[in-house]
Formats: sequence, C-alpha cells, structure tokens
Amino acid sequence: MTLAIFVVLAAVSVISALLVISQKNSVISALYLIVTLGSQAVLYFMLGATFLGVLQIIVYAGAIMVLFLFVIMLLNLKRDEFGPDRRKGQRVVALLLTIFLAVEILAALKIGFPGHTALAGPSTVTGAPSEVARSLFVDYLYPFEIVSILLLVAIVGVIVLVRKRI
Repeated sequence: MTLAIFVVLAAVSVISALLVISQKNSVISALYLIVTLGSQAVLYFMLGATFLGVLQIIVYAGAIMVLFLFVIMLLNLKRDEFGPDRRKGQRVVALLLTIFLAVEILAALKIGFPGHTALAGPSTVTGAPSEVARSLFVDYLYPFEIVSILLLVAIVGVIVLVRKRI
C-alpha cells in the first residue's frame, strides 16, 4: 500500500513539475508548483520527517508561493512587452544541456555514489526540529546565510524593477 501511494505521489510530483515549466501563463505555472510542493510534503510525511513536511507546506507552498504570485501579479508582464523572440539559438543550447544533464544523472544512478551511504538505505535521521536546527545553524551556517542574502537581493531587484515602471 505504501509503495502504491509513493508511486502515485511521485507521478503527481513529476507531472506537475513538468507542467510548471511548460505553461505559458505564469500564474497557472505557480499553481502547479504548489501541487508539486504539496505532493513532496506528503512524501516527507511518508519518510517520517514530519517537521520537514510541515515546513514544506507552511513555508514553501504557503508563504513563498504567495510571494511568487504577488510578484507575478505586481509585474503584470505581457508577451507583447518583450517583442519578438531573438534568442532561438538559446533553446537549442538549452535542449542539448538538458539532454546532457539527463544522461549524467542516469549514469550517476547506474554507477552509484562511491563513499556516500545516503542512498544505501534508511538512515537514523528523524527530521526532528533539534536535528534540523543543528544542521542549519552549525553544519550549514554559511550556505544558509548566503541563501538569505540571495533572497534579499531578489527582493531589492523586484522593488527596483517595479519603481522604474511607476
């Protein structure tokens, strides 16, 4: 039964992720991203990481997606404002890089990851708040701070873009 739920959730997650990148309407794309994040939260619950599952729903599917939708609607971008697409060559390069990345991921999955036991089986990590806090604020303090600076720069960039239009 657990395997069937996992397969259904994985399929929903992959299909909605593909719909996120294939939609022309950015609001619909953001709504599909909420579906993707919600199905991944349920997968966290199935793994026993309830704290991470709740954070996935509250922080990502809730707060971040509301922020995304706010920015999308605030900018109100239309296809006419961009003009004709002058970068057709980028699509070919992007397709080639995507194929290369897919081959690389498949090769890594087939060969395995020597020295890493994360994919070997169930671990003893429970996803408790104390473990997550220790991991964020001790082991990964610098990447955590870099992400916060990146988010601050993105917010300032949106404000600058909107100020020029008003």
